[in-house]
Amino acid sequence: MAIDIRKPHSKDLKEAQGIADDLARDLADKFAIDYGWDGDTIHFERFGVHGEIAVTEDVVHVKARLGFLLSALESRVEAEIHRYLDEHFA
Repeated sequence: MAIDIRKPHSKDLKEAQGIADDLARDLADKFAIDYGWDGDTIHFERFGVHGEIAVTEDVVHVKARLGFLLSALESRVEAEIHRYLDEHFA
């Protein structure tokens, strides 16, 4: 199961990275995900899920792969990501 979300934005890069970091922290709190930065990309993982949040000057791109056991949470995770991106990058 895969999540692939692209959200255009008009924030400057530093501000967009800060918002993406807040998203990663929110996901970490709600879904017990570990994460860390590598350049302009946040990599996250936990048992059964891994992915990344890539931040560019005009797009935030969230990709995640959910394992079989977590596939039941896909719609919840995807909805939470959409809600956060819509709220902070509108």
